[in-house]
Formats: sequence, structure tokens, C-alpha cells
Amino acid sequence: MTRAETYGPLAALNQLVNEYYTVEKLDASKLPFIQQQIWELIEQTNLKTDLDLNGMLTRGHGDHKHEWDEELTPEGVPVTLSEMSGNEVAHLIEDIDGYLCELGMAQIRNGLHILGNVPPLPDMLRSMTRLTNAGVPSLPDSIARHFGFDYKALLDSPGDKLATPLTCQTTFCHSNADLIETFDEIALEMFVRLEALGFQSKVITAVQEAALGTISSEVDRALNFACQEIVPKLELASDEVEHVLDALEGRYVPAGPAGAPTRGMAHILPSGRNFYAVDPRALPSEAAWRVGQQLAREAVERYRKEEGHYPETVGLSAWGTSQMRTHGDDVSEMLALLGVEPHWDRQSRRPDGLNLIPIERLGRPRVDVTLRISGFFRDAFPHLIDMMDEAVSLVINTDEPLDQNYPRKHYLHDLEQNAEHGVEEAEARSRYRIFGAKPGTYGAGIQAMIETRHWESDKDFAQVFLEWGGYAYGKAVNGVDARGVFAERVKVVQVALHNQDNREHDIFDSDDYFQFHGGMIATIRALTGIQPKAYFGDSSRPDAVRVRDLREESLRVYRSRVINPKWIESIKRHGYKGGLELTATVDYIFGFDATAHIAPDFVYEGLAEHYVLDPNTQGFLKESNPWALNAMAERLLEAAQRGMWEQPNEETTAALRQVLLDSETLLEARGEKTRKTI
Repeated sequence: MTRAETYGPLAALNQLVNEYYTVEKLDASKLPFIQQQIWELIEQTNLKTDLDLNGMLTRGHGDHKHEWDEELTPEGVPVTLSEMSGNEVAHLIEDIDGYLCELGMAQIRNGLHILGNVPPLPDMLRSMTRLTNAGVPSLPDSIARHFGFDYKALLDSPGDKLATPLTCQTTFCHSNADLIETFDEIALEMFVRLEALGFQSKVITAVQEAALGTISSEVDRALNFACQEIVPKLELASDEVEHVLDALEGRYVPAGPAGAPTRGMAHILPSGRNFYAVDPRALPSEAAWRVGQQLAREAVERYRKEEGHYPETVGLSAWGTSQMRTHGDDVSEMLALLGVEPHWDRQSRRPDGLNLIPIERLGRPRVDVTLRISGFFRDAFPHLIDMMDEAVSLVINTDEPLDQNYPRKHYLHDLEQNAEHGVEEAEARSRYRIFGAKPGTYGAGIQAMIETRHWESDKDFAQVFLEWGGYAYGKAVNGVDARGVFAERVKVVQVALHNQDNREHDIFDSDDYFQFHGGMIATIRALTGIQPKAYFGDSSRPDAVRVRDLREESLRVYRSRVINPKWIESIKRHGYKGGLELTATVDYIFGFDATAHIAPDFVYEGLAEHYVLDPNTQGFLKESNPWALNAMAERLLEAAQRGMWEQPNEETTAALRQVLLDSETLLEARGEKTRKTI
């Protein structure tokens, strides 16, 4: 793991923002010129799309409520720099500063892990100490407190200007973003020094004094934890090879708990072990319940702010592996949306029942939830299925005003609609809320359609999504064919949700994201003709949960990793496999755009420019993996042919066609050479 950092035009924009703050104090007459430079760079990098999605260019949205001229800018209409007052421009600069900080501070992978190899330690340790680890304080949080700042408050408002600019160490800081980046650099500097001195605890005091100028007991604890606990366990990576060989021989492989080490779970190291979920009966944990409540609250409040009312129906997808890592975040979110809370046995700390949260305390209506579970979730956590089914029953059997209990409202409506099926069947069909693949099967089926190109419209995705996922689960049912009911449930979903609990991977690292989340979005669109709200929950910092629009998340990942030279160069270290990673990224973006409509044209332009047409990357692919070069050119041209890339530059598509032709020639020549060798 490493930090994304800003690069190219984003780094230039960051520099301009810093220059703006400096000139603001010294020579305000130069501000219009710098503002114009900033705006031109925003347009050049297509950041206007990001800022608009974040509400920064729309009246009445975002962190700052601007005082707009009602006649100049109607409610909700994106604006341009020329339409803003000086005060509004200043707020926009702060928003840009905060967004660039979020992009630069994003956690991304530094290439691929090689079995048995220890990762680069300073960067890895910085990633693994950014959160509290089993009572050991977060390193950046400790550094911030040492300098008299609340780190969480800085993260919550990264773009806010400091009341008085200050010098922190040798860095002049104008904003919270500057402080966040400075504290992060100090953390990395200390780990670099410690590595040079062999990560010995006895040198920590000297390292602190060199980096901080003094000693902090909290920083001392965090650094000691890294030196004494994390480093020795990371250095056991060589066990990975040994344990793989043991597994192939049918020998015992040591076991360890599941989790994401960078999510405050460094204690789960070393790697190379057979992971387990600790105690499935302890899910959801009390910690997961807190996170689930936050996820539900953020999603519901975001929808209310955007639409002016609470959502009645939400579609949520949940995977078994994420429940193992988080101890039940997604399950907790479903319970929280329904307005049901678990209670735990004080001794075993296992949930031993459910309570209905009174509407007065809930403070909003109960939201109806349709859950699409993975096959592994079904197999690993049958008791959680029973728990969620019990929660649904508890809610729909509670006599409350229907405008405060949407699950009951929909249940009563469905009872009438299903009356022709008989009393028992109507009752069962009206209660179904948990759906998954047919018993013994796995997946959502959409990846195969993308690979084979056997699709034309949303209806094709919807048919597969419903066919593969339309089997009902609950206390009394175990994979009953309910494809028709599933279609009716998905049809009324107003918000499609999916959550991610760590930043060790992202939505363009796996086809499962677009199969489950994108598949649900495409199905809703096919059944209703309307693009639903699509939200992405980020609980990688459990103490600061965020829920973003899916397009926001897509652009964050696109800018922080996908076209980041730091990541592209790191992946080239892996030769053939590096080429495969580039191809997979293009395929997953294509799949997500096909299903969820998340990629503006400039995303495809960027992929073409950085992955296929860049001379250095193209040379790398021709040497290491010409099949990847061919596949990416072909996929990007397919996006243009299908109209997903709506207005491609003619020169770009012509260049892609030439690359496709050249790569096919190269592959034929290699194939002929191979045949002659054989």
C-alpha cells in the first residue's frame, strides 16, 4: 500500500491553490489571474464533473451554502467561475483544495504482492498505522494532537482555511489539507529513519526528536507498536511460500483471523495463513453495529437532502467475505434501515435477540430493504439470514402508521396483489426480502455477458440478474424460486447500495462490483426506465464513514489510481501480469459503465491515452503482453461502437484501430514463430 499523491495537472492545480493562498495575503490584485488559471486547469482536467457531483458547483449544495444571485443562477443549475462572487470563488478554492487532498491521500496499491516477499516497509507501515490498532493510537492522529489539532476534525473538513496560516515543521500551512499532508509526511519520514536504523525500539526517541523536535508519548506508542509488532510479522511473509507448499502436500496450514490489516487490524498478521471469521455466531459485533448505523444514516440523509423526502425502498448487496472482515457491517446496515437493533449477551458477546427501535427514537420512517446476498454469504452465514428474516417479520407485524413503516406498507400492498396465489403463498411471497443465487450456485452471471459481448440493452442484464439472483432465503425458505417476486422487489428500489470496508482494493479491481451493484442498477433501469440513485458506502475508516454517489466514487478511483503514473509504473514491474492488471481495469470500468452508466467520455479518453497510446506503456505491453494491448484497444473501440463512449475524438479512435491492427499482426507473427518452434 502507498499514498496516491497528486500528479501531472492535479499537482499543478494543487500548486496554484497554494499560490492563491499566498497571493491572497500579499497582493490581492493578482487573484483574478490565478483564479482564471485555476479554472482553466479545472476544465482541462475535467474536474468540473467531480465538483458538480460533489455539489461544489451547484447552488445550495456542498459544504458551503453560497449566496447566489437568484436571477443569475436558478436553483440547482451548475455555474461557472464568471458567475461567482469573490466570496463564492474563495469557497470554491477551499473545496478544490479539500478534494485534491482527498485524492492525494487516497490509499492505493503499490504494484502487486509477490508471494513470500516483504512489502516496502515505510509506505506499508504508514498505511497500517493510520488508524487505531487494538488500543494503540493512530500515528497521524497522535502527531496531530502533538501539534494541538483534532485529526478527525481536519479530515472532516480538509478544505477549510486555517484562521491564521502557520509553519508546521518546515511546511507553511494555509488549510486543513496542508496539515493533513504534513502530518502524513512526518509519519513517513519517521518510518524511513527507523528502517535505516533497523527498526530498533531504542532509536525511537532520537527519531521522534529529529522529526518532531520533541517527544510525544502517543507517537512513541504507535512507533513502538510498528517496530515490535508489525515489522516482525510482515517479515514473516516468507512463510507464505512454505505454507502454500504445505497445503499442496496436504499438510496443516496455520490459521488466523480474517480482516483488512490497513483497517486498524494489523493484529491479524502474519499473512500466509488459513483465515477464518473468528466466531460466526458473534456477528454482527457491537462495533459493526455502530458502523452499520452510520452507513444507514449517511445513505438515508443523503437521499433526503437530494430528493426532499426519505427513501421507502433500498436495494443492498452483501458479500460473505466482507462480513468476515467487518464482523457484519452490511447486516447491521440492513437492521438499522429497518429500525431494528440487536442486543448482545454480556458474557459471550454474541447477539441473542432483536429489539424494535421506537419510531420516536429512530427519528425517521423504517426503510424497506431488498437484500441480494452472495453465494458465499448464503453458505457461511445461514444464521444471519435467519436473523435478518426475523427482523423483517418484526417490522411488518408491527402496527404503526404506514407512512412511518414502509416495510409493513409494502407488505400489506403485496398481500393484496398476491391474493390469487392463496393465503399461505401470498403471505410467503409478500415477506420475501432476502434473495440470492440458486442453492449450490454462485455469482450474478453478468461477467460472462460482458466477456462474450452477448448483450444489447439493459433488458439483457436484467434478465440475467433476475435469473441468477431470484431465489428467496429466510427462516422458512432455503432458495425457493422467487424470480417473479425478486423482479417486483427490485422494480420499486429507489436506492441501490453497496459498501466497501477497506482500500486494499477498489471498485475497478474486481468484476463482482459491477455484477452485483451495477447489475442491480441496470435491472432497476430496465424495469422502470429510470436511473435509480446509486450510493457507495466507504467504511475504510470506521470512525468516519462516508456514503458517496457511485459516480463520485468512480471518478475518485479513476483519478487516484487508474490513470495515476505511480500505479501504472508500479504495475509494470510485473511484466505479463502487469499487462493483465491494466486490461482487467479497462474491462471492469467498461462493465460498470455498461450496467451503471458511471463513465463520462473523458474516462475513456484517459484510458486510451494512458494505457494504449502512451509510447512507454505501449512499448512495455508489446514486449511483455501484446495480448493485453490488443484486448484494451478492442474494448475501448467497443465502447465507442456501443455509444457508451458517446463522442470519441476521431484521432483517438483512428489511433486505437491502428494499434488493434498492429497488435493483431504482432500476435500472428508470434503465433507463427511458436508453431515453427514446436
